[in-house]
Amino acid sequence: MSGHGAPELTIDNAADLKVAVIAAQWHEQVMNGLLDGAHRALKELGVTEPTVLRVPGTFELPVAAKRLAGRGYDAVVALGVVIRGGTPHFDYVCQAAASGLTQVSVDTGVPVGFGVLTCDNEQQAVDRAGLPGSTEDKGHEAVTAAVATALALRAP
Repeated sequence: MSGHGAPELTIDNAADLKVAVIAAQWHEQVMNGLLDGAHRALKELGVTEPTVLRVPGTFELPVAAKRLAGRGYDAVVALGVVIRGGTPHFDYVCQAAASGLTQVSVDTGVPVGFGVLTCDNEQQAVDRAGLPGSTEDKGHEAVTAAVATALALRAP
């Protein structure tokens, strides 16, 4: 299980943060799970009015993240899923998303939670989507990481 060894984060005073969640539309069942996990995390942290933006696919996440990071958000969370197929398309999309989202965070100083599942098959995605029976909840984890980082950056 890839979640083994994850830190236990204690997050306080997040209610005033302005958070945006960007979610791809491919693989509806998995994306619904990721979004539900993100919403659960935000609610637990006291963030009551996040902005949610849907984009066509994972490849489009970086441009949306860049635009929102420049609009005063304290944290941006990117959710997507790419499932390996029989062509190199998987590699190109995964690399573009990872590099693009990292670049947004570094260029803007706004934490970007990386909730992009890069899986060999549909079952691996379902197992990580926070659905009933899933072993992991990557939507929740991506929000937690982005918010914890935003709060850490506030500290003197």
